[in-house]
Amino acid sequence: MDFNYNLYAILLLIFGSITISLAFFIIRKGGNAVKWFSLMMLSNGLWSIAYGFELASSTLPQILQIINIEYLGIAGLPLFWFLFCLNFSDKECWYHKPFNLFILLLGPLATLLLVWTNPYHHLYYTSYKINTEGPFPLFEFTPGLFYVFFIIYFYLLLASGCYLIFIKFGTSDPIFKKQNYSLIIAAAIPWLANVLYLLGIRPFGHLDLTPFAFIITSLLIFFGIYRYKLFDIIPIAREKVLELMQDGFIVLDNEYRVIDYNKAIHKFIAPEDQKKLIGSTIHQLFPRQQSFLQMIAKHVSGTIEFENEQAGNRQYLQADIIFLNESKINHNFSIIKLQDLTIYKREAILNKTQAGELQKLNQLKDRIFSIIAHDLRGPLVNLSEVLKMTSSGQISNEEFKDLSPTLNKDIIYTTDLLENILHWSRSQLRGYGLKKEYFNLRNLIINEIDYHLPAAYLKKINIIHDVFPNEMVYADILMVQITIRNIINNAIKFCLEDCEINITARYDKNNRMLICIADNGVGIPQKTLKRLFKEENVSTRGTSNEKGTGLGLMICKDFIQRNEGQIWVESKQGEGASFYITLPIAPPHGEQVNSRPQG
Repeated sequence: MDFNYNLYAILLLIFGSITISLAFFIIRKGGNAVKWFSLMMLSNGLWSIAYGFELASSTLPQILQIINIEYLGIAGLPLFWFLFCLNFSDKECWYHKPFNLFILLLGPLATLLLVWTNPYHHLYYTSYKINTEGPFPLFEFTPGLFYVFFIIYFYLLLASGCYLIFIKFGTSDPIFKKQNYSLIIAAAIPWLANVLYLLGIRPFGHLDLTPFAFIITSLLIFFGIYRYKLFDIIPIAREKVLELMQDGFIVLDNEYRVIDYNKAIHKFIAPEDQKKLIGSTIHQLFPRQQSFLQMIAKHVSGTIEFENEQAGNRQYLQADIIFLNESKINHNFSIIKLQDLTIYKREAILNKTQAGELQKLNQLKDRIFSIIAHDLRGPLVNLSEVLKMTSSGQISNEEFKDLSPTLNKDIIYTTDLLENILHWSRSQLRGYGLKKEYFNLRNLIINEIDYHLPAAYLKKINIIHDVFPNEMVYADILMVQITIRNIINNAIKFCLEDCEINITARYDKNNRMLICIADNGVGIPQKTLKRLFKEENVSTRGTSNEKGTGLGLMICKDFIQRNEGQIWVESKQGEGASFYITLPIAPPHGEQVNSRPQG
């Protein structure tokens, strides 16, 4: 074949080759819509290249041979365009019906047959010749009946495809208007070029500008693929009711980028990310939720709960993840629904906490009743029996005197136990409130020392205090008194003869009063030390076989914590024990003061 290349032929050959290359490039993006679009570009490229060779030919037989090849692209282009629009609009089920598919294929197959056999019947081209009036030879023809039919078929498919696109965009979100405009403009250009050619408005003589127009269309759509993410971030049609829902919805493409969302999602996204949601990856929006992100990365549909920090507030979220492959364009996409469970979670945590506290309270009550039934009843029964035996003469006065120390210990134990139970029970009554006030700590400690001097004297224990006069604290005086009384009582209980108990009070680094009650007695074993203050009934015999109630330290902890303080113990077995108490010296900001400081 002999060719004389001109500018138009060269442009068609170049851009036709580019179009075919782009068709093979984007077909890898997957999805039926992309495949049909690639075939449309391939048909356009074949038409352009063949038409380029036609413009470079100067003999009629050569032009006719090239036209036969050219129509492979011309006949297939409207078909592939319509199939692309069907898939893009989720209407592909239409051509799955055999009759509809036969109607679609009948047009291009009949056109090819009539073009290739035209010399025998002239139904497509009634007559044709070479026009040499222009700068280069052009194929000039008189259209036949079936040429008119093909034009009608051509425009019918183009119009139907454009209608489907307009319907699709009518239900899409305004955030995709740039993608919409690029496809609408691209679809309008070939229409304009071919209509002008058929109306006889031919600025370049018999030169058909339609293939040039389709090249521009293909390039515009290709530009939309990468500039506006036409196929990666596609318009996902959705009902406007989503905008009224309290749950947040995010649609992700196959690269986990946000392609759609509803307004409720702003509640779960950081303010700096809300301005650029479209195109952001799910990893950028929830960078710390590794379990959630791994579930998405593994394409696992299901439900997951996680905590999310938003503007300093902790949220409890439930994510429902669904993976789909129904876009006909993307390989797959995913829908994530985010539901705020914060209120329900907090209520559940509160209920669980209250249930736990109630269970502990019931267990404690059971222990108290057990103590009352055994430890409180036992000494009283013993005392009653001894008195009966004394009255009946079964026990002499000398024997009663021998039993008196034991009976005295039982009475002291019973008194301490009863006092602790009464104080604790009173504190648990509904409506019982704290009576915080300023009081003189030194005076309270001196009074408690005086109270314990008889017991200390019996074991030859020396109690020393180092508390400055007029040291004031702000707390419930009765609760502090009970706490200090129990700790001094324990110190005496676990001291040997000639031991010392030192009581000091000073300010700590947080400007709170730190009270220390230290003894050099037998100390506390590490195993027992770990169980103190943990609502366990820990009772140990003293150095003189004194019994303990097991309730004192538990009540001390409860009372000190209610007064915004802390209590702890440090001890080594054989080296004594040191109990520490912190108390506020002033009420918290905004708390009403019951009384003014007094010296």
